[in-house]
Amino acid sequence: MNAVVTAERAEEIISYNPATGAEVGRVPLATDDDVAAAVTNGREAFAKWKTTSFTERSRLVKQAREVILSQVDEIAHLISQESGKPFGEAIAMEIAPVLDLMQYFARNTEKLLRPAKIGIGLYALMGRSSKIIYHPLGVVGIIPAWNYPFSIPLGEAVMALMAGNTVVIKPSELTPLVGLKIGEIFEKAGFPENSVQIITGDGSTGAALVDAAPDKIMFTGSVATGKKIAAAAAKNLTSVVLELGGKDPMIVFADANLELAAGAAVWGAFCNSGQSCSSVERLYVEESVADELTRKIVEKTKQLKQGTGNREDVSIGAMSSERQIQIVEDHVAQFLADGAKIETGGRRSADTPVRIGVASTPKNALAGGTGDADKSVRAPLFYEPTVITGATNDMRAMQEETFGPTLPIATFTTEEEAIRLANDSEFGLTASIWTRDRAKGQRVAQQIEAGSVCINEVLYTHGIGQTPWGGFKNSGRGRTHGREGLMELVQPQHIHTNKLSLLPDAWWMPYSPTAVATFRKMTTTFASGSLVKTSTLLPRLLKRVKELLKK
Repeated sequence: MNAVVTAERAEEIISYNPATGAEVGRVPLATDDDVAAAVTNGREAFAKWKTTSFTERSRLVKQAREVILSQVDEIAHLISQESGKPFGEAIAMEIAPVLDLMQYFARNTEKLLRPAKIGIGLYALMGRSSKIIYHPLGVVGIIPAWNYPFSIPLGEAVMALMAGNTVVIKPSELTPLVGLKIGEIFEKAGFPENSVQIITGDGSTGAALVDAAPDKIMFTGSVATGKKIAAAAAKNLTSVVLELGGKDPMIVFADANLELAAGAAVWGAFCNSGQSCSSVERLYVEESVADELTRKIVEKTKQLKQGTGNREDVSIGAMSSERQIQIVEDHVAQFLADGAKIETGGRRSADTPVRIGVASTPKNALAGGTGDADKSVRAPLFYEPTVITGATNDMRAMQEETFGPTLPIATFTTEEEAIRLANDSEFGLTASIWTRDRAKGQRVAQQIEAGSVCINEVLYTHGIGQTPWGGFKNSGRGRTHGREGLMELVQPQHIHTNKLSLLPDAWWMPYSPTAVATFRKMTTTFASGSLVKTSTLLPRLLKRVKELLKK
């Protein structure tokens, strides 16, 4: 298909189902030349695509939505097979949110990017006007992670396309077939050749995409890899948007609806087996209700079924890789060593299927996701949802991103302490606050160092495509989604017009004592923004203009 760049050499990436160990499929490992050719082809396609009307772009995106709607179950099963997440979760957290994003930007991008008049103060009285128009960038390279292999790259691609860019996507080596499915969707919808290209491969392929100098890089992954992406992109002055890690806090006050807060904590910590950058990884509960909330959370956790993602009654699926499950084991062991207590879970699920297979080893770190460097793996990739009490911020596992199904619980006694604990992190992606007191919720939210803060909600705001997504501190740079995300995909152009071009400007050359006297007067009149003060400048201004006319 023309939406996919294939490699001539025989090297392959093998995709395995992390829940069963069965091979899902194989894809080629693209060469550096393949990647460079994709960017070149994207630039050639951009020359025409940028001239298409918003109406035509919208029509094609809506057609892509119809393609997805005709294949919802098929796509959800593929997502489940490659990522290990439950089939229902693939629909609820990947397909439905990106369909909403698609309809929103198909309908609203033209309005969001409409030329805008700029107020320029007193200059307008001189017959001047200014406006901003928006130009697409060119080729946008998208390097997504493996945890949301459908919604993240597809949503970013749609926004880039609606803004007039072309797209090259390098899916994670753990979920390459989902990436190819995205390319197939755009092709079936009728998008022009090379407007969307998929290049499959490992970390070396991601590195090659950055080195090929597209006009923008959108990366989702770890902080360490994000720093390498930024350093490599800087060589060509390629701008980047980095959506990196999280260690997201949930604050529960004593006046909160504890039943709802407990349900939210369980979902926020354990959906996608905790493999979300916005998962609840730190829960702070007011000390007076800590025991009651913990009891409710443990009860709800024990009710969850874990198993292969194809079963509709399964809530917790498999984890993505042996490497990721080892990080969870390390953090749980560290919690125990530091004196915390496991209330439920705390181990691999011994009664779940094992993964048997050979995985591809990433050649370097410039790829979405982490990869699985083990040559041969025979171990369960299911880890029980784990609730931990007695956690404190001085424990290493409360500072490092876990990215797994763990929920450590700590306590606080005052509002100020809760804010301090929540902000005590190198990350700042999302946070949530639970209280019946709306004023307190708003007050605390505005003091939390995070890109998104929810009050009596948790986790799901990445699914609201109308709102900006991104973090503070080491959680990233730039934004995706919302108008702010759309602005990352265009370059603004300022157009300034003199509608009364009859007389020379007073600040033109040649300078003279009259000119300097006029300039000095301007600092206290025109530059004040006051019309009354500026009126006193007019006699000197006219004298200066007459001087220029004589010369």
